[in-house]
Amino acid sequence: MRPPSPSLDSAIADLEQSSSSEGLIVATRRLAALQHPGAAESLMQVLAFNNPGAALAAVDGLVAIGPDAVPTILNNLDGRNYGARAWAVRALAGLADERGLEVLVDALLHDVGPSVRRAAARGLGDLVLNPEPDRAANQLNLCIRSLEEGSEDGEWVVRYAVVVGLERRHGPVPEQAASSLRRIPAVLQRLAEPEAEEIAVVRQRSWLALQRLPIPSQP
Repeated sequence: MRPPSPSLDSAIADLEQSSSSEGLIVATRRLAALQHPGAAESLMQVLAFNNPGAALAAVDGLVAIGPDAVPTILNNLDGRNYGARAWAVRALAGLADERGLEVLVDALLHDVGPSVRRAAARGLGDLVLNPEPDRAANQLNLCIRSLEEGSEDGEWVVRYAVVVGLERRHGPVPEQAASSLRRIPAVLQRLAEPEAEEIAVVRQRSWLALQRLPIPSQP
């Protein structure tokens, strides 16, 4: 991890001394722009404030930091502050790091906020799997099973995100994980049928995803 710098210390001090909503947003953006791992703790604190503009800037900053931000996010998830946890889920979705898998699964299947479930579906679709084939297979299976369950979500925006996530998951994978991919076309086919999906835009996106899936090679 990079050592603190005068600019980092100054940006954190400005954030802590912010006395207005607009000032907090400006200070958060300045801190986020540094993309310094040492800013992650302070950016996480911003998520707990009732300031959507600052929280959005903090999420962008955490994602910009990259993998170094993941432990700080996971260690500071606040189950007592729904707003902060919701923003943290968005950050984990943007980072697409395997260490956030369990949080994303829980958010997709259990969070009360449709926008959070939508973000979790996106994160599961983009999640970078472990390079070890057996672990990657287990992770992929969990991603697909969770997205499959999410395909029955009561909110169409979540189902739409699930379609996108399933399409993104259907790509080159280790041989051990290939069997998990076979469930994807059936889910997309169901969501493309008016008998199962009443929202036209979800059906259309499902058809598009089906058309983009690679054609299986003939034996």
